Amino acid sequence: MALRRWKAALSASALLTATGGLVATATTPATAIPTESHCGTEASGSGNNGFVNHAQLTTALERIERTTGGVVDVEVAGQSNQGRDIYLARVGEGDAVVFVQSQIHGNEMHGTEALLALLQQWGGNSPEAQAIREQVTIVAIPRLNVDGGERDTRQNEMTWADVVADFPQLAGVQPAWNYNSRVGGFDVNRDFNPDLDYVPQPADFPGNSADTGWYITPEAQTVREVYRDLENEFGTVDYFIDLHNQWSCYATEDLENMSPLSISAKFIDDPSEFGDWPKFDMDASKRANVAVYEALQGHGESGYGDLTLYPQDTNLPGTALGSFALRGSAVVLFETSSQTQYDGMKRNGMLRKQIEIGLAGLVESVADGSIASLDPAAYDEIPQRVFLPED
Repeated sequence: MALRRWKAALSASALLTATGGLVATATTPATAIPTESHCGTEASGSGNNGFVNHAQLTTALERIERTTGGVVDVEVAGQSNQGRDIYLARVGEGDAVVFVQSQIHGNEMHGTEALLALLQQWGGNSPEAQAIREQVTIVAIPRLNVDGGERDTRQNEMTWADVVADFPQLAGVQPAWNYNSRVGGFDVNRDFNPDLDYVPQPADFPGNSADTGWYITPEAQTVREVYRDLENEFGTVDYFIDLHNQWSCYATEDLENMSPLSISAKFIDDPSEFGDWPKFDMDASKRANVAVYEALQGHGESGYGDLTLYPQDTNLPGTALGSFALRGSAVVLFETSSQTQYDGMKRNGMLRKQIEIGLAGLVESVADGSIASLDPAAYDEIPQRVFLPED
């Protein structure tokens, strides 16, 4: 579908809803990647076959550890409900800590591919890599939802009966709202709580999206323990980044270009609603997102610069981003515009590379200290994303 047909399909009222105001018409033609290669919901037939599976991920991480001479240290942080290893990679010895996780949803895979490339880069012998390692400690979970990754589902592979077996006090309780009985798994990214010592209570179920989570899945429990260990070591986990994928079809506010990426700092409406969290720092999160935005703006007409803001009306304390923001981490959401069920390997190289550029730009700005000089108000000037109907 041509870009002008996208524009004709959207009514004025829809534009007002999507952007919160009138949409300006651009005066110059679009020069980014063509629309038809940027969007489309027809099945590609390849699914996730072109992405690394669990066995290949294991091999790739072993190779990175070996070829960097152990500069990138890889260990098993936990196990999934089906007994697969969840890996943790660590590189650097700086005082600032950046914790990155990818693929909390099993069918969102581009972040995993990007992290494998970045870990190899950060563990290298270049002066740039050595300078980063002196200032920053990077800790990464390249694939959290290893069971969902194997079967290409958003959810993990775990039944409510499994949960009750682990937490007998929940017997007879209505299943958590984020449980999908058809798939037999949970949306793990609703299973977080800012209280790392929280124990599941029957009265807190089934809950809803505006509630905190429970740490009932082994995947969320693994992240909690990594985060707890980092807090014990560093005091505060300075930055937490979560790599996701979203619907394929979003545009920039002017409707002249497709948006291949949305980012966000905002997951909590009112931090006082969930107790006393004095380290919550929205400005720090905004500066971190601005660092990502500016890194991608440096690539001219490539299309990398057409990133947008994820909707800012979100209040999701049960996400890892929401819970860890309350604890004082500056948070960044990456939402790459593609889903493996629809797109398969279409644009894989470009989509993976934009994550590499944005995440590397953030880490570099932390390493050289320039992130402190970024204006958090610039975050509010990032264009809003506009939803487009399918072809």
